[in-house]
Amino acid sequence: MALLEIKNVGKLFQVDGQDMEALQDINLSIRDHEFVCFIGPSGCGKTTLLRIIAGLDDPSSGSVYLDGDLIMGPGPERGMVFQEYSLFPWRTVIDNIAFGLELKGVNKKERLERSKQYLKMVGLERFSDRYPHELSGGMKQRVAIARALVNDPKALLMDEPFGALDAQTRNIMQSELLRIWEEERSTVVFVTHSVDEAIYLADRIVIMSARPGRIKDVISIDIPRPRVRTSTEVNGIRDRILADLKSEIVTS
Repeated sequence: MALLEIKNVGKLFQVDGQDMEALQDINLSIRDHEFVCFIGPSGCGKTTLLRIIAGLDDPSSGSVYLDGDLIMGPGPERGMVFQEYSLFPWRTVIDNIAFGLELKGVNKKERLERSKQYLKMVGLERFSDRYPHELSGGMKQRVAIARALVNDPKALLMDEPFGALDAQTRNIMQSELLRIWEEERSTVVFVTHSVDEAIYLADRIVIMSARPGRIKDVISIDIPRPRVRTSTEVNGIRDRILADLKSEIVTS
């Protein structure tokens, strides 16, 4: 069953008085509980498309539907996780997580209970009263994920959430995200520049062309989890994706 329907989406920006086409004729169905990664050359419109799904930007043409409803703007049924954490420095960890529930008018006792549940899920129970500046990058991103999930979104939208982390922490966070996703069973739409990350995480990988961004290929990953990053199957998929991306960089 499709949760997200992206239909004929295009996006134009004005740059120095000229139209710049960022996205062209994007069509894709994303199933309920599916983990989909978008990958493509820099500037191909991956983040723009994610922002359109989030309701933060409007498409110039086409439309996006969530559970059959036209997306007209931001909403709690879509949780967004950015690369730069976006935590409030003046709020403690538990208060950062509870922020969305507070905006929805959830009473203090319930939002505290729900926030503690998700704080435990991301393994940070001991840090509830800490402030963001007291946390490592990986811990900040766990808080950002918990803050998105506590609102019980139908879709979790992630824009290179581990891009600023060191390689070891990034690998750990990928495994942690899969653990949380398998527990929550949210639909995840994940933007990345890393081929290895996409193969490790995704049910399907959407490869985008150079600007204007179009869907060039969609690859289903049928390898059971947890995946061995150096396996023959993974290497074969990596070679296919790299060849696709190389051809886009050469022709762009």
